[in-house]
Amino acid sequence: MTFGQFIAIFVARWKIAVAAFVALISLTLIISLLLPKNYTAVASVVLDAKPDPLSAAMYGSGINPSLIATQIDVITSDRVAYKVVRNLKLAENPTVREQWKQETGGQGSIEQWLGDSFQKNLDVKPSRESNVISVAYKAPDPRFAAGLANAFVQAYLETNIELRVDPAKQYSSFFETRAKEARETVEKAQAKLSEFQKEKGIIASDERLDVENARLNELSSQLVGLQALASDSGSRQSAAKGGSSDRMQEVLNNPLIAGLKADQARLEARMEELNSKYGVNHPQMQEAKANAAELRKRIDQETAKVTSSLGVSNSINQQKVAELRASLDAQRTKVLQMKAVRDEGSVMLRDVESAQRTYDLILQRLNQSSLESQVTQSNVSVLTPASPPSEPTSPRLILNMLVAVFAGTLLAVGLAMAIELADRRIRSVEDVVLAVGLPVIGVVPRPTAKRLFGRAANASLVHRGLLGQSASKSA
Repeated sequence: MTFGQFIAIFVARWKIAVAAFVALISLTLIISLLLPKNYTAVASVVLDAKPDPLSAAMYGSGINPSLIATQIDVITSDRVAYKVVRNLKLAENPTVREQWKQETGGQGSIEQWLGDSFQKNLDVKPSRESNVISVAYKAPDPRFAAGLANAFVQAYLETNIELRVDPAKQYSSFFETRAKEARETVEKAQAKLSEFQKEKGIIASDERLDVENARLNELSSQLVGLQALASDSGSRQSAAKGGSSDRMQEVLNNPLIAGLKADQARLEARMEELNSKYGVNHPQMQEAKANAAELRKRIDQETAKVTSSLGVSNSINQQKVAELRASLDAQRTKVLQMKAVRDEGSVMLRDVESAQRTYDLILQRLNQSSLESQVTQSNVSVLTPASPPSEPTSPRLILNMLVAVFAGTLLAVGLAMAIELADRRIRSVEDVVLAVGLPVIGVVPRPTAKRLFGRAANASLVHRGLLGQSASKSA
């Protein structure tokens, strides 16, 4: 279909098209004027991802999109809707209860019925790239719409606090029970440790063990020194018994023996002088020999005394070594026992420390959950409360009329074309060609056609091209 055919059809059917267009426009206008006016009140809240200002440094500046979606689901939940009904005390209104009985027959819950009704007119939308959530409510009364929007915001704030406080209360109760159990465990472990220390007489086990270790080391050093002294005295005693007692240091350093030996040396010198003078048998020589023998005897006696004292000293040293070794063994046993006691006490002490750490950790969580259970503020704040709107949001007369104009135009054109297709007529040269399949030689003007400059406006025209084509076909 060419544009000329379309114009011809539309000109022929213009009355029907105009009638359809005017009818749709009129119907839209009437419906828009008859529909009740609805007003939309909008309140907005801002969501803060940080739990409190003190811990703000621990959190980033952004917010998780899932958190915004979760908050929207909370606002549109039945819990918030039922809280709106309870806060406004609508279930106690006789008029509302009578309406509920008429519509539901008294079946179900009035709170659920009202909540479902409120949710139908509620619209919650997040702002783009921000933490602001808009809560809109649509109602015929602007004040009622604003009141419901603010009621939903208030119910959402209360529900948000409850969602934070209720789990904290449960955790607080749990940690309180666990804290009591942990405290009893600490007290039992401490009592067990105290009883053990009292039984073993431990006041300061580490200091006492250090003292006993020092004493053990001192006894060990004394034993080593005494063993060296006993070994030396034993070797001297063996040397004295071997016949070399006169060359021992103790004998040589003895003043009495040294004096006797000096007297012996002088007497021997005198004996040599007497021997050279008087001979061996001289009485003075005999007397000198007797004195020398007596002097030698005294030297041997004194030497025997000195060597015997070495034996006594060696015996004393050996006895001291045995006593010191026994003391050392007893001290070592005592230290080992103290170490065993200390290790057992250390195990008990570690049990006490472990129980104390567990108790401290549980107590910290208990304090934290107790504080959270007493929270009266949420991380949601009202940004803009809803106010009664002055202009209705529906029906939108201008928008409806623009849509009606567009739809009416389509309807008019479509209706004209549909009628034309149902009752096809020849309205142009192209229709003749399509209908009979023959070329058009000329067009006869209408009898009512006006003349212009002495000729008819739609005079007979000869289509030379078509006429030439027809002539060539006839030839």
